[in-house]
Amino acid sequence: MKMKTIPWKSAFLRVALGQAVSQLGSHGVQFALIWWLAEETASPGVLGAAGLVAYLPMTLLSPLAGVAADRWNRKVLCITADLAMGGAALGYAVLLGQFALPPWTVLILLGLRGVGSTFQQPAIQSILPQLVPADQLVRANGWMQLLNGGAFLLGPVIGAALYAAFPLPVVLLSDVVGAALASLALAGVKIPPLVRQGGPTGGFWAEFQAGLAVFRRDRALGRLVAAQALCMFFYAPLSAFYPLMTSDYFQRSAWYGSAVELAFAVGMVVSAFAFSKVGQVGGKLRLSSLGLFAMGGGAALCGLLPPTLGGWVVFAGLCLVLGAADNVHLIPLQAYLQETVPAEQMGRAFSVLTLISSAAMPVGLLVSSPLAEQVGVAFWFLLSGLAMLAGTAAILALRRPAPAPEEEGQR
Repeated sequence: MKMKTIPWKSAFLRVALGQAVSQLGSHGVQFALIWWLAEETASPGVLGAAGLVAYLPMTLLSPLAGVAADRWNRKVLCITADLAMGGAALGYAVLLGQFALPPWTVLILLGLRGVGSTFQQPAIQSILPQLVPADQLVRANGWMQLLNGGAFLLGPVIGAALYAAFPLPVVLLSDVVGAALASLALAGVKIPPLVRQGGPTGGFWAEFQAGLAVFRRDRALGRLVAAQALCMFFYAPLSAFYPLMTSDYFQRSAWYGSAVELAFAVGMVVSAFAFSKVGQVGGKLRLSSLGLFAMGGGAALCGLLPPTLGGWVVFAGLCLVLGAADNVHLIPLQAYLQETVPAEQMGRAFSVLTLISSAAMPVGLLVSSPLAEQVGVAFWFLLSGLAMLAGTAAILALRRPAPAPEEEGQR
């Protein structure tokens, strides 16, 4: 879509800042809810269930969310999802202030928030190409990831401060404020209408299959996403093992564990900032695949470190590299999809990526947890990294057809 008279920079900035404020409130409230749940129950099983209900809606509903983003008004869908999450937090805050709710009720709120996020993500990602010129999509995605990374860093800090100063019902109101501000920012932006080549051609399943056809038509993209799915199976569960690497393998305290998490987040922020400063990037799929290789290589190197203080220092540095590699993979891939996928199919294309990432964590944990228990967490990092490197190389080495004319110069 050609950008004519629309001041895209100011419009994009309003949308991005609004979403960052919403994410800031969400991360803070999420931290407070999990912390309250841990204090009230001291049960690993309950905390595991909390993680499951947060991921399960994305796994189950991502296909439906993608179809919804392509069928309905994306702006309205984003605002509705944001306000629904804020409304759920407000309702729970009121009930918690009036009644002594059992801790398990938090799982309901976490599940509702997961549903709202599932519908919000593909819609907001699909809105970007309606606002931003094609040659600025890498930069725009870099800014989005930069702001999201900042919210990821600051959200738990703000959540912890609010939780220490106020009762939980008051803390939940920060999510309401964030959702309201994000909705107001998006509501005030004029988004060019989506020009569809045709209306819905069938039921839900037929439309979702049409979205999957995007990856079958573009063979290079399809191979990269297949490699991503394989890598996420090994990579996503590793985030749950960072504390074990620090505490059990390196024999370090919780402070060292928090430094590792901070290093990963800093890597994400720095790489996102770098992308936000560049314009057009060539070879997006090659760059994205390089990110996958860096993730695999970094994970493998983590498993080779000695259990010493020096080893931990290198581990923290590798976690910074892993955080950066995550964005090196994701940002060019998002920009490539936004440039090449037909506008009326973009929501479904992004829902496939959401489905991969959301399903990878629980499925991967079911397999990796007992294996890591047997072989040790460090050795599992090594095995996972090697599997990612070998799997990515094997999938990307498959016979490569000649690119379509419109894809020349993009890969």
